[in-house]
Amino acid sequence: MSRTPAGTPHDPRGKERFNEERATYTVKGSTQPDLEAGVSAIREVVKTLKPKPGVYRMLDARGDVLYVGKARALKNRVSNYTQVANLTNRLQRMVAQTRGMEIVTTNSEAEALLLEAQFIKRFRPPYNVLLRDDKSFPFILLREGHDFPRIMKHRGARKAKGSYYGPFASAGSVNTTINALQKLFLLRSCTDSFFERRDRPCLLYQIKRCAAPCVGRIDKEGYDELLREAKQFLSGKSDAVQKKIERQMQEAADALDFESAAMLRDRLRAATFIQGSQAVNAEGVGDADVFALAAKGGQVGIQGFFVRGGQNWGHRAFFPSHTKDVDEAEVLSRVLAQFYEEVPPPRTILVDRELPDRALLEEAFGELAERKVSISIPQRGDRRKLMEQASRNATEALDRRLAESGTQARVMREMAEFLELADVPSRIEIYDNSHIQGAKAVGAMVVAGPEGFLKNQYRKFNIKSAQSDDDFGMMREVMERRFARAMKEDPDREAGQWPDLVLIDGGKGQMSAVRDTLEELGIEDVPLIAIAKGPHHGREGREVFHFPDGREKTLPVNSPVLFYLQRLRDEVHRYVIGAHRAKRSRAISASPLDEIPGIGPARKRALLLHFGTAGKVRAAALEDLKRAPGVSESVAQKIYDFYHAGG
Repeated sequence: MSRTPAGTPHDPRGKERFNEERATYTVKGSTQPDLEAGVSAIREVVKTLKPKPGVYRMLDARGDVLYVGKARALKNRVSNYTQVANLTNRLQRMVAQTRGMEIVTTNSEAEALLLEAQFIKRFRPPYNVLLRDDKSFPFILLREGHDFPRIMKHRGARKAKGSYYGPFASAGSVNTTINALQKLFLLRSCTDSFFERRDRPCLLYQIKRCAAPCVGRIDKEGYDELLREAKQFLSGKSDAVQKKIERQMQEAADALDFESAAMLRDRLRAATFIQGSQAVNAEGVGDADVFALAAKGGQVGIQGFFVRGGQNWGHRAFFPSHTKDVDEAEVLSRVLAQFYEEVPPPRTILVDRELPDRALLEEAFGELAERKVSISIPQRGDRRKLMEQASRNATEALDRRLAESGTQARVMREMAEFLELADVPSRIEIYDNSHIQGAKAVGAMVVAGPEGFLKNQYRKFNIKSAQSDDDFGMMREVMERRFARAMKEDPDREAGQWPDLVLIDGGKGQMSAVRDTLEELGIEDVPLIAIAKGPHHGREGREVFHFPDGREKTLPVNSPVLFYLQRLRDEVHRYVIGAHRAKRSRAISASPLDEIPGIGPARKRALLLHFGTAGKVRAAALEDLKRAPGVSESVAQKIYDFYHAGG
C-alpha cells in the first residue's frame, strides 16, 4: 500500500469548509476486474480510517474515479463494501474494479454531501446517479457599476456587481421575461461600450423598449425610479408596481397628457403579459422549486418548476443517468444535491415523495443559502395543485423521450445538447453569402424545423452597402437587414418568425461579425453557432463549431448530429449558389435597352430583330427608329432622346 498527498478540494463558495486531511490509497495487483482484489484494496483503506464524516472515491487500476460517496462515519461506511454478500450486483461489479480509494474528511456530514455533489459533477463517475443536464441556468442581472444600470441575461458564476433574479428554467423563459421587462421599465440592455458611442437613440427606443439614457432622453433620477420599480417587480411586489402605474396613467389622462397616458398603458400591458403568460399558476407559492419524478422503461424523468415571488420562471425536465437498481427517492435526493451545487436554493423545495436524507439535505442547503431551507411534500391547496401539474409534466416528458429513440427527434435533442441550447429548436436559420471576385454578391437564408426545410421562408439578400469582397461586411449587412426588420415587424416575438438557432457558414470572423451586429441592435438572446470546415477544408467531417464566447467544439465523424448539421450547411450552400448564378445569368442576358424607360420585352425584341444589335439601335437616327416595326413616333423620340440627351 502507498500513501500520497493530494491538494485541498476546490470550494466555489470560498469558505474553509473542509479539513486538509486527505490521502490517496492504492493497492498494486491485477488490473482485471477481480472481486477479491477489490475487497483487499478496500480493507487496506479501512485500517487507516476513523469514524469521521467525509467523502470517499473509488478508483480503478488507472486511477479513474468509479464512484463518489459521502459518510457520517467513514470507517463504518467504507467497511460495508467488504461485506460482499450484502451488496447488489451493481455494487459488486464496482468493488471488483476498485484498486484504490481517495479520502477527504469534513467537519460534518452536510459538508460531505456538498463536497460529494461537487466531485460527482467534476468526475462524472460511472456508478453514481448523474444529473446529465449540466448547462448553467440563466439569471436576470440588473448590473451595477454604471450611472444607468443594464438589464441582461447572465449565466455562470455570479461575480459581477448587481442584483440577480433566477434561476430561469431556460433561455426562452428568461428572454421572454426580459423583453416584457424592457417594455415595462424601459431599462437599457446594451453594452457599456455601445452606450458610450451613441449620439442618437437606437431602434429599441423607437419600439418603446428603452428610455434612451445614452442620449439624455431620461435623467438619472428618472432612470433610478424605473430601476427601483423593476427590482420591486422581480422581488414579487408586482401588484404594488401595477397599482402605481395605473395611478400615474389616470393622472396623465386627467391632465389631458394622452401621450404619457398611452405610454403608461403600454407598460401596464407588459406587466399583465408577464403574469398572464405563465402556464403554471404559482400565485401564493412565494419562492419555491417544485420537483416531481416519473419512472418507466428503466428510465427516470424529473420535472422541475421554478417559482420566485409568486411568478413562474419556467420549468425543465431532467433525465439522470445510472439510475438502474437505485431507489427512486434516492435518485431524487442525488439530483437535488447536484442541482443545488450550482443554483442557489430557495427557502422552500417541494417534492413528491419522502426523501431518505431530507434533514441532511435541508442542513446542507441551509449552509449554501446561509438561511433556513425547508423540503416538504405539499398536501393541499395551491402547492398541491402545482405538484400535481409537475407530476403530469414529468410523466409526459418521459413518455416523449422514450418515444423518440432512433428518430429525428432524438437527433434534434442531441444537437440541442451539443450546441448547449435550452431546448430543441423549432426554427433554425442558416446563413451564407456568395460572390465571384467581388462581383454580384448575394446573401442567403434557409430555414429548417423539426419536420424539415421550410422552403417558402427562404430569403435572398442582394448586397447593397458592403464591399462585395468583404465576407464579414456582407454577413453584417445581411444580419442587420434581417433582424432590424424582425424587431420592427414582430418585436414581441409572437409570430414564430424569430429563430431559436442561427447557424453561420464560416469561422471566428463571421461569428464576430454576426455577434457584434446583433449586439448593436440590442439582441443578445439569439443562439449563434458558426460552422467551419476543418484545417484541411475537406469534407471528411472535421467541421469545427465556433461559439460566441470563443469556444470551439467538434463531433465524431460518424455522428448523426454532425450529418444533420452538414445537411443544413449544404442546403444554404446550394441555395446561395443558385441565387448567385441566377443573378449572373440575368446580368449576362441583360441588354442596354433594358435601361430605357417604357420599353417592354415586345418592343425590345422588335428593335433587336430590326437593327440586329443594341449598339445599332443606339447609333440609329431618329427617322430610322420611326421606321422600326411596332415603334411609334413618340417611342422613337424617347429612345433617341435617351441615347442623345445632352448631345
